[in-house]
Amino acid sequence: MSAPLNFSISSDQQALVDMARRFGEQRLAPFYKQREKEGAFDSETLLEMGRLGLFGIELAEEYGGLGLDCVTSGLVLEALCRSDYNIGQLMVTMSLTGVILSGHGHPDVVKPWLTGMAAGKLIPAIALTEPSGGSDAANLSLKAHREGDHYILDGEKTSTSFATQADFAVVWARTGGAGPKGISAFLVPVDQPGITTSAFDDLGGRAAGRGAMHFDRVSVPASHLIGDENQGFIQVMQGFDYSRALIGLQCLAVARQSLDETWLSAAGRQSMGKPLTAHQGVSFPLAEAETHVEAARLLCLKTLWLNDQGLPHTTEAAMCKWWAPKLAFETVQTCLLINGHGAYTEEMPYEQRLRDVLGLQIGDGTAQIMKLVIARQKAGRKAV
Repeated sequence: MSAPLNFSISSDQQALVDMARRFGEQRLAPFYKQREKEGAFDSETLLEMGRLGLFGIELAEEYGGLGLDCVTSGLVLEALCRSDYNIGQLMVTMSLTGVILSGHGHPDVVKPWLTGMAAGKLIPAIALTEPSGGSDAANLSLKAHREGDHYILDGEKTSTSFATQADFAVVWARTGGAGPKGISAFLVPVDQPGITTSAFDDLGGRAAGRGAMHFDRVSVPASHLIGDENQGFIQVMQGFDYSRALIGLQCLAVARQSLDETWLSAAGRQSMGKPLTAHQGVSFPLAEAETHVEAARLLCLKTLWLNDQGLPHTTEAAMCKWWAPKLAFETVQTCLLINGHGAYTEEMPYEQRLRDVLGLQIGDGTAQIMKLVIARQKAGRKAV
């Protein structure tokens, strides 16, 4: 029997969230723009986050995590992303990597990579998308064939976050026939001979270092196969049901921070002898955004709660993924406009936030794909 739905936060959860919020305000927010210019995360910050246990909240203690529930992981992510959206991109990648490797990999093989990741010493990448595939995630061309006790990987991955920063990657390759049933996943150290990477000059999300990864006869031990051969597609789809809810909170945190700032700034400014918030043309759009952001946040938390209970949440996860990034973009845009001409500069954070959240209307599944997932869940795959 599942636990009852509870909207309260325990004292332990609140303490962890408060610590994450303080860390974000003190160590992340002041360098949000600097990290964009550098196009990477600095190792000192990542190591400090590792020491504080901010990576791998839901990862088992044996792998260096805190072993807590997914709701707590989402709350911590949300607290940090209010200060720096891009740190959430890394945390989501770590959470998805942790779920896949700890759930399907050989413990002795994956443990050093997971413990290094949780400590902030190692950065993972999710290498799934290919140039000819895009939203058709099962249409993979990168091949892996077995030679003795190794697999040989040949092909290219694209649109891979942390492609140029990663120490290791979870790589999906075709090991069997056509379609999703012929795909396997591998843990691949990025310093292997035959791997080259290239960076993209993106509009936003630059600290994540999105780029391409090329594999030219890359040899990977057979022990680095994650789970069973030809079952890799199923594994990643299950993991995405978790990461999509996290992505929702990642984007909504930016909207939440922008709203809080804008209520304060609008209340402190005068127009026609009244505070701006006394004018319905200002307060009503903010009130609408408050309603939508709160509703979307509750949906994301419900999805994580369903995950913790072991209940189906594919539909809810898809709802989080298509709605939250779009809503966050619209909310930040509203806040920029209400803050006026001063916000239409690089001196204020709204322009960077807009560019950052826009990327997740594309990455990790477009709105069209998410709506297709929802329709199939409701009407049946054969009916859609």
